Amino acid sequence: MSQVEQTGETQNLTLVQAVRDALHHELERDEDVLVMGEDVGKNGGVFRATEGLYDEFGEDRVIDTPLAESGIVGTAIGMAAYGLRPVAEIQFMGFIYPAFDQIVSHAARLRTRSRGRFTCPLVVRAPYGGGIRAPEHHSESTETFFTHMPGLKVVMPSTPYDTKGLLISAIRDPDPVIFLEPKKIYRAFRQDVPDDGYTVPIGEATTRKEGTDISVYCWGAMTRPTMAAADNLEGEIDVEVVDLRTVSPMDKEAIVSSFEKTGRAAVVHEAPRTAGLAGEITAILQEESLLYQEAPVERITGFDVPFPLYALEDYYLPEAARIEDGIRTAVEF
Repeated sequence: MSQVEQTGETQNLTLVQAVRDALHHELERDEDVLVMGEDVGKNGGVFRATEGLYDEFGEDRVIDTPLAESGIVGTAIGMAAYGLRPVAEIQFMGFIYPAFDQIVSHAARLRTRSRGRFTCPLVVRAPYGGGIRAPEHHSESTETFFTHMPGLKVVMPSTPYDTKGLLISAIRDPDPVIFLEPKKIYRAFRQDVPDDGYTVPIGEATTRKEGTDISVYCWGAMTRPTMAAADNLEGEIDVEVVDLRTVSPMDKEAIVSSFEKTGRAAVVHEAPRTAGLAGEITAILQEESLLYQEAPVERITGFDVPFPLYALEDYYLPEAARIEDGIRTAVEF
C-alpha cells in the first residue's frame, strides 16, 4: 500500500510530469537532493522531465554535466558516499553502458566493500524501451543486466501515480536504485496524482486486474498492451494482470500467490527473450509452486536481435494481439 501525506489535492499528470513532480518535491523537501545529467538544467532534459527545476533551484542543485556517462555516475557516487542524494539522469538507456563499471563495480558494492561505513543513496534515471521511432542505441530494454547485480534495486513503473511514489521512495532509499522510465508512455495518458509527497514501496507488485484462468506478469510500458489484451479476452478468458513495478527485488510472494490461484502463466516484456526476466519468473514458479502448474509458462517477449529501426519496430514490440495469442496458447494447452 502507498503511504500518502494527504491534503486531498491532486493533479492530472502524464508519466513524465510525475517524474518532474517527484523531483521537485524532493528537491524542495531535502537540500541534500540534487539532479545532474546532460541538458537537465537550462534545457529541462531531452524529454523535459526536469523542466523549470534549474530556474527554481539553481545551478548547484540542478547540474548540467558534460556528455560523459561514466563521469556523471562516478561523480554522483562520490557525492552519495559523502551524504548527498544525487539523481543522475542518463538520456537513454542505450547510453548507460559507459557508466556500467561505475554502477556495478562501485555503486552496488560500496556498502559491502566499506563494511557498512558508507552507503550509496544514488538514483540513476534512464528512459528505456522502444516505440518512439528513435535512432540506434535509443530503444534498449536491458534491465536484466542490472537485476543480476546484488546491491542494486531496479524499478520500472507503468503509471503516473506509481512513478511519483516510486521515485520518491528511490530518492529516499539508502542504497542505489536504477529507475527505468518507459518513454513510450511518457505522454500516453494521464492520471490523478497527489500534490503531496507519498511513497510507493519498492519491491511490491500490484494486481491491475483480478482473474481466475491465467496470471500474466508485466511491468513498465508492457502493462498497457497487457491490460488491453485482458480486456479484449473478457468473456472468453478471465485474465489476472500482475504489474511487478520493481524487477529487483522481485515480489515473489505476489508472483506465486497469483499463480497458485490460476495455475497458468504468461510473462510479457520487450527485452530479448534469452536470459530475459521471463525466464527468472518461470524458475520462481517452478521452484515455489510446481504442483499448481497446469500448462507451460508462455513467454511473450522481444526477439533475440538488435532493436530494429522504424520499419520493423512495431513487429518487435509485444502488442495486444500477440499477447492475446500467447494467453490463448497457455490456456488451451
